[in-house]
Amino acid sequence: MSDELDPDNVLRAVDPNLKRFISHGGKLVLYHGWADNQIAPLNSVNYFSSVVSNLGGPEKADASVRLFMAPGVGHCGGGEGPNMFDMISPLEEWVEQGKAPDRVIASHTTGGQVDRTRPLCPYPQVAKYKGTGSVDDAVNFVCTKQ
Repeated sequence: MSDELDPDNVLRAVDPNLKRFISHGGKLVLYHGWADNQIAPLNSVNYFSSVVSNLGGPEKADASVRLFMAPGVGHCGGGEGPNMFDMISPLEEWVEQGKAPDRVIASHTTGGQVDRTRPLCPYPQVAKYKGTGSVDDAVNFVCTKQ
């Protein structure tokens, strides 16, 4: 296998076999907005599911790959959902300190002011309201399987 990039496949990263990447200590954080109207969100879900299967199941995949689906978020941001978040810092912490991201706080602003925060959870988990406190504050949500 060549170490050179194949220009025909650079933008078609659909191979779910990430074993070589992971064997070198690679960590991958994927994210996609559920309201993306340019690339179907289920493309990312299906790709992630293929990666998980290829790696031998969720327990093995969790050590190296995470997918975060962002409710109400469009293509590359925007939308009615919590569309502002930092995925680089959690990835950096995972690579450098071994702490895998178990939630990423996202925010929504109106008029330049944050008016809502939510946790983005590693798929297939979703953010669930605890039942008390403001529904606009991420601390009042837990990541749980549906």
